[in-house]
Amino acid sequence: MHADATPSLLVRLPDGPIAQKQPSEPFYAIWNLLESVTDPEIPVVNLREMGILRAVRQTADGLEVVITPTYSGCPAMSQMHDDVANALSGAGVAARVLTQLAPAWSTDWMTPEAHDKLRGYGIAPPHASHCGASNANVIQFATRKGTANADPAVACPQCGSHNTTETSHFGSTACKALYRCLDCLEPFDYFKPY
Repeated sequence: MHADATPSLLVRLPDGPIAQKQPSEPFYAIWNLLESVTDPEIPVVNLREMGILRAVRQTADGLEVVITPTYSGCPAMSQMHDDVANALSGAGVAARVLTQLAPAWSTDWMTPEAHDKLRGYGIAPPHASHCGASNANVIQFATRKGTANADPAVACPQCGSHNTTETSHFGSTACKALYRCLDCLEPFDYFKPY
């Protein structure tokens, strides 16, 4: 380890979804405060439920809040960073907000509550990707339609039918695909697994 390395950067982040903190847990007040910070593109889910809020920790330099983008080019990250910083400063909490790219975010970090809220908002939640494990070195390539190992059918968040089809690999944002239900005929976004 280099003498000038920042110890906070060497701390491993948790794998998988982070449950809502309990009053007896460290930094409960900070976690609880940040429950109100939502994803600006999907305002029904908060950053913890999305798996974007990864850690609250004390370092030699002070309190640090770690967020990880859903993908490295996510245009909403600067807004999320500012929203976290504003929530903290508005409550009189001095903390640094750190955007950390590694380990890379995975849809496996989303909580079951996020899946339910996405479905209720009209977005089909992602299937499990199994990429969130820290010991996995996974490279995923997009498969062509009709090839082996096709993804499971995407259920319509409106009527629950699995009789759906992808109409565009990109939906309202790059992390979603546009689908259409062939039973109720409603279009909907599907949050792609990463």
